[in-house]
Amino acid sequence: MHPGIRTIALAGAAVLAALFPASGAFGDQPPIKIGFITSYSGSTALAARVADATIAAFLKQRGDVVAGRKIEIIKRDDTGPAPEVARRLAQELVVGEHVDFLAGIIYSPNAVAVGQISAQSKTPFLVMNATQSNLTLGDPYMARFSLTLPQLSGPLARWALKNGIKTAYAIFLDYAPGLDAGAGFEAVFTAGGGKILGEVRVPLTNADFTAYTQRAKDTNPQAVFAFVNANGGGQAFLKSFYETGLAQAGVKILATPDLVLESFLPAYGDFANGIISAGNYSANHDSRINRAFVAAVLAADNNEAPPDYNSVATYDIMNAIYRVIEAQKGNLDPDRTMGLLRGMTFESPRGPLEIDARNRDIVQTVYIRRTEKRDGKYVNVEIASYPRATDPLAK
Repeated sequence: MHPGIRTIALAGAAVLAALFPASGAFGDQPPIKIGFITSYSGSTALAARVADATIAAFLKQRGDVVAGRKIEIIKRDDTGPAPEVARRLAQELVVGEHVDFLAGIIYSPNAVAVGQISAQSKTPFLVMNATQSNLTLGDPYMARFSLTLPQLSGPLARWALKNGIKTAYAIFLDYAPGLDAGAGFEAVFTAGGGKILGEVRVPLTNADFTAYTQRAKDTNPQAVFAFVNANGGGQAFLKSFYETGLAQAGVKILATPDLVLESFLPAYGDFANGIISAGNYSANHDSRINRAFVAAVLAADNNEAPPDYNSVATYDIMNAIYRVIEAQKGNLDPDRTMGLLRGMTFESPRGPLEIDARNRDIVQTVYIRRTEKRDGKYVNVEIASYPRATDPLAK
């Protein structure tokens, strides 16, 4: 490791250790088991590895014993958007491994499937991503630590209107999170006087966006609102955005954070330049706790990739689990756990975080970011913020 990086990592370790002191000594009680399910294979494999590095960094700082109970992480690969696989893995973890917590999940259909097992078994389920609106309503033992798309796309629409963008074309993937993203953006944009010139719903497995970006160009918009999820379509979308001449015509991209996931930016090159996105976290966020967090994760993953919104949610999930274990002195009751999670607040590397006591969903600051090159690499730079944002579609 370069001496400078090592110095930053050690300083980060000191800050995180001070913020989260180690728990008590390990006794004779059985371990507390956390079943962590995510997509280790497929296009999100790098993001999953960064989430793993986040867990490793957390355990290094906090220790693997809390309230006298050793923590055991049991990891499973759901292989991507595959709800039947996710349901089977959750069932195996609950029945075979007797896990105390379920955690993880990138895709909303998988979260719905795992939520069915969580609800039946009364196993607390802490969601890392899975951005579909009202997801937690189907499982009283679920709490979300990520985001919803309308929670982000509404502030993005307000920022666009404030900055003189009055016309937009919408391109989003044709499944629940994509529909939520498009509905959230369009509702706020039109209510504020903006005009949606058209929209297109793209099949989830689509590999070529040329026909869709051409339709957008034909309407002569000032901006294109885009939801392209973490399944890896971002590079294809950006390539067609440039090839059809939208970028050259000065059309802005207004995106959800999936498009500009930190681990994707190096592959985009200059295609990433100038993208405006709404997100709940960027590795470039300027705070003491985040600088320490980034250094710790980079040390854990050998500088492979900085943390992203999946990994910060993973970190916050681990923090929340430790808090509820400590509050119950190691003697866990699932209903007591959920009571402690409702209304929980703490300072995260992303900023202030709260779990809504009403629906167990996330309340957080939404940041508007511009992707730009700094020190030779593209990063998401915060240019505006909307504190205590909630999902406008929440019931």
